[in-house]
Amino acid sequence: MTETATLADEADEADIDPADLAIATTGLTKRFGHQTAVNGIDLAVPRGSVFGFLGPNGSGKTTTIRVLLGLAAATGGSARLLGHDVPTELAQALPRVGALIEGPAFYPFLSGADNLRRLDSADRYADPATRDQRVARALERVGLTHAAKKKARAYSLGMKQRLGIAAALLTPRDLLVLDEPTNGLDPQGTREVRSLIRAVAAEGTTVFVSSHLLAEVAQICTHAAVMHVGSLVAQGSLDDLRGTGARVVRITTPDGDLCRVELARLGLEATGPVGEVTEPTTDEVAVEAPLADDGPAAEDIVAALVRAGVRVRSFDVDRPSLEDRFVALTGEGFDVAR
Repeated sequence: MTETATLADEADEADIDPADLAIATTGLTKRFGHQTAVNGIDLAVPRGSVFGFLGPNGSGKTTTIRVLLGLAAATGGSARLLGHDVPTELAQALPRVGALIEGPAFYPFLSGADNLRRLDSADRYADPATRDQRVARALERVGLTHAAKKKARAYSLGMKQRLGIAAALLTPRDLLVLDEPTNGLDPQGTREVRSLIRAVAAEGTTVFVSSHLLAEVAQICTHAAVMHVGSLVAQGSLDDLRGTGARVVRITTPDGDLCRVELARLGLEATGPVGEVTEPTTDEVAVEAPLADDGPAAEDIVAALVRAGVRVRSFDVDRPSLEDRFVALTGEGFDVAR
């Protein structure tokens, strides 16, 4: 069984109470003619999590979100949103969901506050008597009070993104769905949006963030799922995805062959480039070996190497990075930083 299949099976077999899930899908499929955009995915988003929906552009993330929100019809499978079936019970679920999909759109000739008032007036559940208070509160939450009267056409891209999130938060939400919320933002705008997501999550709202940026997911998410060519290849907590326990010993030494022999005596199979110098001007080599949770302790490995006469120049025990895991799962790279 491949590593990808193993991780996906572990996620499928997780013992999760459906009542604890903000989003749950079973075999969810979406086809456009002969093209399959979403291929039978089983998604499980825990309530209260900041969930990163991660994958390269074109992997099916936005299509999945559109189906979940009733903007597109599924070809097969089922989905539940906050405990309600999609699409038959969307009327009960959507008032508790805020969403920003494929970038915000506003009337450029209206101010930020007037745009929010217009959106709020379209909500049949919103009390008109308290509309101004809701708008003011939403603008305050995203740091746009100072720009409330400015025309939307004068907003920067980052301000428009924050105004879009404000629109999603006009009324209290149990679930916030954000599709590429930092797309096109400068570093400052990215930091502002990340800070806002953390603040919303701290209030108990489940946040579902679609992204192709590893750095974004690593900094703000508690859980994640990985999409690749329409299929869900892994999901779980970030520690699960990194591969908890999948540690690697890295040793720099001028005694590569002797180091390899001693590691084998300890039950560790060296996989690093023994015999290749790390720098052209030195005789050092890098040796790597996987280390299981029940393997020898790091200090015992070092002591054994020294006793055997191995000159240890450096010794590290590392875990795979998110980038390592995602590249292994998808066979292609991700953007790792803005």
